[in-house]
Amino acid sequence: MDSLTQAALGAAVGTAVLGRRAGPKAAIWGAVCGTLPDLDVLWTHGDPVKDFTFHRAESHALFYLTLASPLLGWLLARLHRDVAALGRWILLVWLALVTHPLLDAFTIYGTQLLLPFSDYPVGLGSVFIIDPLYTVPLLAGTGVALAWRRNRPDSAARANAAGLLLSTLYLGWTLAAQSHVEGTVHRALAATPIEAGKVLVTPLPFNTLLWRVVVMDDAGYHEGFVSLFDQGGRVELVRHASRTDLLAPLGEEWNVRRLAWFSKGFYGVRAEPAAVATVVGSAGTVAQLLGAVPVAAAASTTPGESGERVVMSDLRMGQTPFFAFGFVVGAVDAGDVVPLESLQVPTRRPPADALGWMWRRIWREDAGPPPGMPAG
Repeated sequence: MDSLTQAALGAAVGTAVLGRRAGPKAAIWGAVCGTLPDLDVLWTHGDPVKDFTFHRAESHALFYLTLASPLLGWLLARLHRDVAALGRWILLVWLALVTHPLLDAFTIYGTQLLLPFSDYPVGLGSVFIIDPLYTVPLLAGTGVALAWRRNRPDSAARANAAGLLLSTLYLGWTLAAQSHVEGTVHRALAATPIEAGKVLVTPLPFNTLLWRVVVMDDAGYHEGFVSLFDQGGRVELVRHASRTDLLAPLGEEWNVRRLAWFSKGFYGVRAEPAAVATVVGSAGTVAQLLGAVPVAAAASTTPGESGERVVMSDLRMGQTPFFAFGFVVGAVDAGDVVPLESLQVPTRRPPADALGWMWRRIWREDAGPPPGMPAG
């Protein structure tokens, strides 16, 4: 989730644990601890695929965060000369830390919660990375609690608890809505040629009323949209080709295998001109985090190859053709495909009228395709 939401969750947890005793300090340290795991974006592993797939790894693992909690809690207790409440400071830190990756697991990205025992990237995909309906109750509950803490301490605690309860119930709603859409999709696909295809269902930005559907087949994927207000159970899908044949000579390359694993098979492959723009540097730098990334033609960064570039895109985040994560993994050289050092393709953002289309599509099945989507 976004940093504001993680800070809001941490502040609410901190207020619940130590709000009566520590006041605003509990909210502040809860917010700080709630954002700590995402500091892993500030360092790089020297390769864009590693930066992409190692984010939300050890820094988001419940085991390591649990190990770190007693030391951080002890430091805070000493800082505030409140060693008598050491156990509660440790609890504040632990809850603020572990709720961060648990919330992240509701998004589609993939969070490696169980390291070092398992590196499986948990990604339920029932919540978009920014969702005001989850964040606002937390902000409101904590804000009221801080305002009332001196004169109405019991009401302050209840307000904060109400914010946590409402946000948690909302997560339950997202899972129920996702399950409903998945059932609709599977019924619509029954007895069709793609009935056995892998299915992805995830919400469009800022809501849980309109959902994006991706169904994989052997040489492409089918994409469509389902609103909770659709009638009749129909699911209209547009097929998009994927040049998976280009990966055959690259099947043993680490970056190709890593992207296929991390995306759980939901990836697309295309050939791009040698002049395709690629990010200069690493996806883990602060400049790229802020969107201020220099770009250069792929041919200029891999001058030994002049043919088309093979690009793998994670189909889970974004929509055709506007995907958040894509990587150059090879080049076509005299008819052969050769591996290249990984390069990240800059994120393509949908046009401004995409939000207007999304609003119309929530209520109307005949809203047409989203702006910029190719016919297939």
